[in-house]
Amino acid sequence: MSTQQQAFRGFANPVDPQPAELRAWAYHPDSVRLDTMPREWDILVASNDKLTETLFALASDVSCPARRFALHCLYIFAADAIRTGFRAHKKSKVRKYVEQAEERGDAPLAGWAHNVRVLQRRPDLFDYYDWNEGGLVRNPRRIT
Repeated sequence: MSTQQQAFRGFANPVDPQPAELRAWAYHPDSVRLDTMPREWDILVASNDKLTETLFALASDVSCPARRFALHCLYIFAADAIRTGFRAHKKSKVRKYVEQAEERGDAPLAGWAHNVRVLQRRPDLFDYYDWNEGGLVRNPRRIT
């Protein structure tokens, strides 16, 4: 038996994953290895509205190996929505997930919800590194 890590091969098209495929990938033992995925895969996943519910569920699951990735995608999703004046993603959809995170989310999700609300009030606080490159996931903090 080989000890070499195996890449996840469950995507029909990795640049357009389906919710069930993303869920299966997220619970695959090597899901945290993103080097096998297409370049800027996080942006592709975050911009796909059909995956938002799945991303939120994965970010809500403390046992999910790809939880941080899902939370990172939620940051990209929200920032993209806000920065485009909600042309990229509907305001009602962002609000729905922010409210769910506030109601039943743990510290990482509550922090995300707080930061989304602050960015809505103060879009000038957008920082590409924090929102699109994972800075707020790697170094969690509440922006003010």
